Amino acid sequence: MGNLADKIEAYIKNILGQAEGGYVILQRGFLAERFSCAPSQINYVLTTRFTVEKGYMVESRRGGGGYLRIVRLGFDQESNYHRLMQELLGEELSQARAYNLLENLCEEAILSPRETVLFKSIFADKIISDFPNDTYASRLRAKMIKEILINLSRADLDQPKLTGPQH
Repeated sequence: MGNLADKIEAYIKNILGQAEGGYVILQRGFLAERFSCAPSQINYVLTTRFTVEKGYMVESRRGGGGYLRIVRLGFDQESNYHRLMQELLGEELSQARAYNLLENLCEEAILSPRETVLFKSIFADKIISDFPNDTYASRLRAKMIKEILINLSRADLDQPKLTGPQH
């Protein structure tokens, strides 16, 4: 396997995969000791690989009894993922964060690989960077992603299509 960050990420994902409640509680010190690294390396992995866009939420408490609670976000009607994403995405969204979110939706089989590529092309900086400033482009990208999330979670789109004349 690759570098240390890859190993830490794989370890946490493995534990999450076995967790019944969709979350794990770990101690930063335990992880740092297990991987013989500084706690800052653990922080790096958490802040770059366990982000909201990638389908995770990390709660952290520092200090002697400190812990990390890593939650795997789901995408179904019961989890209200779209509402959570709307709240956590904020008003601006960079190309990199948008791409991470789209890749997560593809990994969750919410989007097909083809749809993921198509959406990425729409959200690319080279497409929307012609707007007056970067803030405007980031705001536009955030609004568009939020609209996609809302529509992806619509229950009426999961209904089978009827064929033949409708009365």
